[in-house]
Amino acid sequence: MIPAADRAKIEHFQFKALHPQVYMGTASDRYAGWIGQVYSGERYAGRISSRTKRVGGKTFVEEVLPVESVAEYFRHFRVLELDFTFYRPLLDTQGKATQTVHVLRSYTQHLNPPDRLILKVPQVVFAKKLWRQGKHIENEDYLNPNVFTHRFYEPAMGIMAPWLDGFVFEQEYQRKQDRLSPKAQADALDAFFNAIPKDTRYHAELRTETLLAKPVFNIFEKHGVGQVLSHWTWLPPLARQFELAGRRFMNSGKRSIIRLMTPRGMRYEDAYARAHPFNTLVDGMMNPQMVDQTVDIMRAAIKSDTQIHVIINNRAGGNSPMIAQHIASKFLAHQSDESGPSTG
Repeated sequence: MIPAADRAKIEHFQFKALHPQVYMGTASDRYAGWIGQVYSGERYAGRISSRTKRVGGKTFVEEVLPVESVAEYFRHFRVLELDFTFYRPLLDTQGKATQTVHVLRSYTQHLNPPDRLILKVPQVVFAKKLWRQGKHIENEDYLNPNVFTHRFYEPAMGIMAPWLDGFVFEQEYQRKQDRLSPKAQADALDAFFNAIPKDTRYHAELRTETLLAKPVFNIFEKHGVGQVLSHWTWLPPLARQFELAGRRFMNSGKRSIIRLMTPRGMRYEDAYARAHPFNTLVDGMMNPQMVDQTVDIMRAAIKSDTQIHVIINNRAGGNSPMIAQHIASKFLAHQSDESGPSTG
């Protein structure tokens, strides 16, 4: 049974005190749909902006809070994944700062020492193919250590070092005719991680199931790179991903990342359309198995003295804070059962 004080915290979307080794957070922030949950509406009156986004041939309007809202975000969560860094490097080919640099700097004005961030590495570093002008093209900078080091890592460290808890390298799903063998992929990753700065905060998310294999995991372990366990469209369940890796936490910094992105079997555009405007859970969208397996991995991480970062996307069920409530409740119920009844 969850103590009343803990239940009250969850009801008010307070997730910072779940466990010293648990870092609950979300993929991106500033969603106006979270007003009344994470954000206070009156605080941003007249300062909510709108932007249009085209997804799957349809146009959606997103309402966005100012960057300063991140200070209120961190009253509820311990970690935040900033995913806009995925779309372009921090420096262009001439070494000049891109718009992403200016956005990151604006975030730093509202962060406090305990706040933790995870940055997504630009796709140009880790994607074999890029979507350009309506088609996939070969990425000439795939696994280019210079692009990563000089156009992303070094400027990111210069701006965000006090708050950085992780870098996520996300590789796109690869069709059968395009993919490397696990051995070839492992060799390519070995060369890449040998060539970039050593860091204990690297984590890799491979979205092709056949690459979740021993040669690749051996390279992760060799370089201390964590396996991102991702609840995503075409990947097997979280528990299966964890089993394929031998239930190992491979990050040398004793950190692990779970990313809850989309329901399994549901494409990005469909998940986005169902979840928008991200203000509540959508009936039938959040998979209870996702919650159960996330909690099981959280508990396994704690037993192995590993920090566990749980990053939740709205598209996993409609509303990240409410998904966090389900995970937190299940986790604390297990913790309470294991500790037994109070004798005080």
